[in-house]
Amino acid sequence: MDVEFLGMGAPNAHSELLDRTGPALDPAYLTRVVRAHEEAGWDHVLFAYSSGSPDPAQCALFAATVTETIKIRLAHRPNASHPTAAARTFASLDALSGGRLTVHVITGGSTADQAREGDHVTKDERYDRTAEWMSVVMRALTQTEPFSHEGRYYRFDDFALQVRPVSSPRPLFSFGGSPPAAYRVGAAQADVFALFGEPLDSTRQQIASIEAAAAAAGRERPRLQIAFRPIIAPTDAQAWAKAEDLLRRITDVAEQRRLAAALAGRAAEPVENAGAQRLIEVAQQQERWDRALWTPTVTAAGNYGSVTALVGSPETVAAALLDYADLGFEIFGLRGYDFIADAEEFGREVIPLVRAEAARRSG
Repeated sequence: MDVEFLGMGAPNAHSELLDRTGPALDPAYLTRVVRAHEEAGWDHVLFAYSSGSPDPAQCALFAATVTETIKIRLAHRPNASHPTAAARTFASLDALSGGRLTVHVITGGSTADQAREGDHVTKDERYDRTAEWMSVVMRALTQTEPFSHEGRYYRFDDFALQVRPVSSPRPLFSFGGSPPAAYRVGAAQADVFALFGEPLDSTRQQIASIEAAAAAAGRERPRLQIAFRPIIAPTDAQAWAKAEDLLRRITDVAEQRRLAAALAGRAAEPVENAGAQRLIEVAQQQERWDRALWTPTVTAAGNYGSVTALVGSPETVAAALLDYADLGFEIFGLRGYDFIADAEEFGREVIPLVRAEAARRSG
């Protein structure tokens, strides 16, 4: 049983608890956060994507220069670049990092954020475009001879990369989403399929949908990744007290941000992401699920991303992660609310427990 841990390669300290006080791109903070993950035994750090955020490709390259072994997961939206340009970027980053690049493909779950970059295609069209984009990028990264392409969204002649990725045959590609179109595209093309953290039963249902889509595409199911926000303390009782305190603070900060947005005339954006909608439904049903899953954080901050928490002692949270490993998950995407301190604590208290038990089960 192999397990890997993916943390957050944040360019600044902003979170549900912390307002950003410095620049949006803080090189000193970025250096500290990626080195903290590497030194604490994490396998990957993710550089997320949104229209106005620091360029994740530049952050990923910077992170590679200040670390030695940790893998760099670069989030990328297909609307942001032509597939031949994206392939060149990925090959170059993989070469410069010594084969440490992995890519997370985001189709786009917010019409408003897509529009900020001039992208106005429908959600269904986004998935079709992503499928074509991934096919071209992967071919460009693996094929050495020039090739031409004429599809619905892209057309070019005689393209070939001069720079080759170090990873063989190319960097790993992950993909996430929960509507049927996401299962179809990701299961057919991605190396890793990523999900938000749901209860075990509904997660089993999603795995079945991914497996069915992969079978329809004539391939094995991609590897599985799942995301949570761990909240740990020495005992379960202390962890639940910590969780309630965090919830109170998150709610207070979110309310202050909502008031500031209202005063500035900025309306809240509708929740379009299918994975986020599923989490809201889970949270509306009950607060606690299974061994340690906790859902009030889903609606508290109002950002509806990877927000479900695993609450407990290090032993309880490790056991909860292993419950998901038993379902087939190999990669755990995790981040706390203080990116550096929480990454260090989790690496010290939980990662060794999960790795030791996974090794024991592998025998």
